[in-house]
Amino acid sequence: MYEEQQATPLQGYRVLELGSTVAGPFCGRLLADFGAQVVKVEPPEGDPVRSMGERFQGKSLYAASIFRGKRLICVDLRKAAGREVVRRLAAQSDIVIENFRPGTLEAWGLGYDALAALNPGIVLVRISGYGQDGPYSQRPGYGAICEAVSGLRHLTGDPDRPPGRMATSTTDYITGLYAAFGAMVALDVRRRTGKGQVIDAALYEGAFSFMEPHVPAYDKLKKIAMRAGSRLPGNAPNNLYLTRDGQYLHITAASDAVFKRVARALGEPALADDARFATALTRARNEDALDAIIGAWTTQHDCAVLEQRLHQAEVPAARIYTVQDIFDDPHYAARGMVSRVADADFGVVAMPAVVPKLSATPGAIRHAGRRIGEDTASVLRELAGYGEADIAQLQQEQAIACDPYRNAAAANPL
Repeated sequence: MYEEQQATPLQGYRVLELGSTVAGPFCGRLLADFGAQVVKVEPPEGDPVRSMGERFQGKSLYAASIFRGKRLICVDLRKAAGREVVRRLAAQSDIVIENFRPGTLEAWGLGYDALAALNPGIVLVRISGYGQDGPYSQRPGYGAICEAVSGLRHLTGDPDRPPGRMATSTTDYITGLYAAFGAMVALDVRRRTGKGQVIDAALYEGAFSFMEPHVPAYDKLKKIAMRAGSRLPGNAPNNLYLTRDGQYLHITAASDAVFKRVARALGEPALADDARFATALTRARNEDALDAIIGAWTTQHDCAVLEQRLHQAEVPAARIYTVQDIFDDPHYAARGMVSRVADADFGVVAMPAVVPKLSATPGAIRHAGRRIGEDTASVLRELAGYGEADIAQLQQEQAIACDPYRNAAAANPL
């Protein structure tokens, strides 16, 4: 029997996750972290995220984290009987998450109108590349492609090189976060009206929203923002600086008060009165000269010494952390930001902890991501009203699978 997490803000809500890869599962993971009962539907071949990232003993480490806290069922939505399973579960759910190409759910008889006829309070979270309408809506949309369309990719990297990218699915995470926020807003509206609605979360729009400072600048000044490397344009000093031992230190001093502290730490307090650097606006106009002064200072000292000196001076500064630095860092440890979660195959696996931290009703990780179809039979019995004979028939028709890889160690896409 499924055990509800106690004293969590989303306790009592049920989520049906049809989404795949990153954006949809991340949205579901956020809701699961805060106590929602999330039932994730995977196809027989498994969610594509299981093939992403590193593996340990043949099992996906990524899936162990992004599927955490969810009940995993294996249903073939290409079969009518599989779609009926989803229909029954949706009738008992508060939220449905999907990220198929627009129109796919409608073709399967699972669009919003069909689901709302069964469950008027249903909140349907729809994540797609370009939104549910518009001339690009039928284009296949992946995070990196939609990031390119958003303009955000144009700003990523160094100005003398092609656009770079972060080595993570940034736009998928941005949009998954917006989708979860939209779902919470819709649930609050439903509390007052009794009616559900559709959340239309587009990947390119989630990324585009991060272009905020550059949109009005183009509108009024026709300025096309460009890659600035490690700098933040219009804000100085705000850059990476090489240290004597070959590391990089990021120093930021947006306000005049903080820049005065930087100048004192450099041993050149008069810089704060220099006409080129006395205000934020003049520093931004003279950032090359300012970076040269700071860079000449940092190359004379090791990174750890500079970090300590700047922290003592109350200047925002940090070396560039690796994942190993994170595991070794006392602040991460004190805040419990690396959770070590029990897993049936790994024993224990580390993953990012739940954020944000709520004082009265914090979230929690109930368990690591499970095997494909591990919860199929129990979910169909408990939530969809299927008997043992029905479940056996669905398995025979290959409309569902119940932990199909439990005894298939040689072929284990977990």
